[in-house]
Amino acid sequence: MIDDDGYRPNVGIVICNRQGRGDVGPALWSALVAVPARGALIRGESAEQAMYRELFEEVGLSRKDVRIPASTRNWLRYKLPKRLVRWDTKPVCIGQKQKWFLLQLIGNDADINMQTSSTPEFDGWRWVSYWYPVRRWCRLSATSTAG
Repeated sequence: MIDDDGYRPNVGIVICNRQGRGDVGPALWSALVAVPARGALIRGESAEQAMYRELFEEVGLSRKDVRIPASTRNWLRYKLPKRLVRWDTKPVCIGQKQKWFLLQLIGNDADINMQTSSTPEFDGWRWVSYWYPVRRWCRLSATSTAG
């Protein structure tokens, strides 16, 4: 789905446990941050509805397993580099807009199930400190922009 302004809406999810550690494993990191298109909205679906759908599809958690301490108030937009825009497709997608949700796991680690579909998107997860994804993103950013 592409909105009237040419942006593809999607959601991003960060899950924290009771100790405040975030759920970011190698595969989960790449899906939520490096490839945030995962979590696209379906026509007629709200951002929150999409978040809960993706939460179940990707990690097997439901509304009863989490609470939402925070989310971005507005959509965060970014444009694709012009060389990546497919001008010959309709509607033309010029970028993405994202709503991010910070979730706190109120269930148990055992509730996390990455095998909810016949084609799981992730192969593992682990609790990491807040700084882990920040440092990793900085390294990935530096690597992708070098040379």
